[in-house]
Amino acid sequence: MTPPPAAVARIGRASLPLPEKKPAISATVDAAPLPLPEAKAELRRAPARADRPFKGIALILLSTIFLGTSDVTAKYLSTSLPSIEIAWLRFLVFAMIMIPAMVPGSPLYALPTRNLGLQLVRGSALLGSSLLFITGLRYLPIAEASATGFVSPLFVTALSIIFLSEKVGLRRWLATAAGLAGVLIILRPGTSAFHVAAFLPLVSAFSWAATLIMTRMMSGKEHAITTMTYSSIAGVAIISALVPFAWVAPSWHDILFGVLIGVASTAGQWIVVLAFRYADASVLAPFSYTQLVWVSSLGFLIFGEVPDLWTVVGAAIIVGSGLYTAHRERVRRSQLLTLEGETGPNP
Repeated sequence: MTPPPAAVARIGRASLPLPEKKPAISATVDAAPLPLPEAKAELRRAPARADRPFKGIALILLSTIFLGTSDVTAKYLSTSLPSIEIAWLRFLVFAMIMIPAMVPGSPLYALPTRNLGLQLVRGSALLGSSLLFITGLRYLPIAEASATGFVSPLFVTALSIIFLSEKVGLRRWLATAAGLAGVLIILRPGTSAFHVAAFLPLVSAFSWAATLIMTRMMSGKEHAITTMTYSSIAGVAIISALVPFAWVAPSWHDILFGVLIGVASTAGQWIVVLAFRYADASVLAPFSYTQLVWVSSLGFLIFGEVPDLWTVVGAAIIVGSGLYTAHRERVRRSQLLTLEGETGPNP
């Protein structure tokens, strides 16, 4: 059986100090100082993975507040700026926040990585998810657009089996399916939610699911700041090449809200990366549904959008799905602690 990511990370790090022991044995050899450059170029070490699902769940719930605020602000700006420019402002602020991690010699320097390709692909997927969703917000009520985007946990559950070798039991599949049913109740097929633009948050959800899977693949192997830094670099590089074709001069008002989007989304993404250090993707995925609560509330306060009865019913089902998943996780942990005396890697 493949060891858990945390164990793999510990095994990988265990081999790093070995070159430093050799000079002690052959101190008189001229080549003894050679290990020093290796230590200098040492990758920023990630904290070991830990199976602490409730801490991961708490972090993912916190992230939804920041991400929801970012989405609502993006919808507000969509009335005056094109989607590409809004996404550019978001990633520009993101990159500016991460500058200390890009400067050699900085205490936060985090560019060394063993997964350069995966880091850049993750950043591109994150940009794609953001751009597609912001474009959808221009045409759809924010609660409905967000609900459409909440099919991502279903994508995550399926992809986690393929790419992460996670074991997802029947009960958790049923809980995830129930959450999706709640989303469909909110959307109500045949209504305006199935405007052609509704496919934009749907594809955005798949891109976001891919981002979460890649985050999980690097958890315990890459430091969170490294993942965030490369996401900002990839995102701002790509979107900067596109924004000149849709440029509209922003007002100071637009710039201030753009900064808010960048700060809120960066904080949310950072917390997501941290959350995946403590729990499996399939455990955390259902709790992303709570973002619907925040966007619906803000949508009412800012845009006057009142969720109807079906939205409330669907949201109740979604919350029930998340609570049941938490219950199953608690049962799993109790069984593992009883039978093995220690925390296991996967449910």
